[in-house]
Amino acid sequence: MHSSTTELMDLTDKVAIVTGSSRGIGKAIAKCFAENGAKVIVTSRKIDICRNTTSEINELGGEAHPVATHMGNLSDIKNLVAETVSTFGAIDIIVNNAANPLMKGIGNITEEAWSKALNTNLRGPVFLVQEALPYLEKGSGSSVINILSNAAYMYAPHHLLYPVAKAGLEAATRSMAAQLASKNIRVNALVPGTVDTDMVRAMPEEFQKSSAKASLLQRAAEPEEITAMALLLASTAGSFMTGHTYFVDGGQSYR
Repeated sequence: MHSSTTELMDLTDKVAIVTGSSRGIGKAIAKCFAENGAKVIVTSRKIDICRNTTSEINELGGEAHPVATHMGNLSDIKNLVAETVSTFGAIDIIVNNAANPLMKGIGNITEEAWSKALNTNLRGPVFLVQEALPYLEKGSGSSVINILSNAAYMYAPHHLLYPVAKAGLEAATRSMAAQLASKNIRVNALVPGTVDTDMVRAMPEEFQKSSAKASLLQRAAEPEEITAMALLLASTAGSFMTGHTYFVDGGQSYR
């Protein structure tokens, strides 16, 4: 007898690290995973904001733990994995959501800016998976979800570093999926469109409006509209999905 959809999406006893989860898309995913039974590590650079999100999850009956992590710092990544295992005893799911949207175009890119953007947006996610690999291998079907950006698929006249890093992370997704499939670890990428988050609201107002109107649905998404695909990819419901990139962008890309 086949399991119900509800059973397939149940994350009970799974341990999930969601980077950049103190706010925005990451926070929505962390709350969604906790609502579906996962034990969640809430992590971003500032511990106070992580604690606030953790409290929200725990007050709703979920189970979460805060860890301050700068994804551009390899020692922080090692600590994140160690504290996750110390707290919850396992790692089954990683959502690489944390990002640095540094706006630099060709002609004004510095070595420092290159390192700052690429270390957080590309090196950090890859090294997090590598550091957590021994624990992912112990799981009964682990999942890695890399959050990309449709900036990697569109003409970007104002910035280069962010699209380059996200395009690199898509390539890393395919490579990791191919390498880790035999270990029963699935690796996929998720591409949100314009989402109403603090990161987007920090952009110039004209950019916000044009980005929202660029989708076929003519609006920005709410963070919660990204969570269903993340839950599918993390859960048994997505057990035959690996090595691919899935768009939740309102029809914004490839236009």
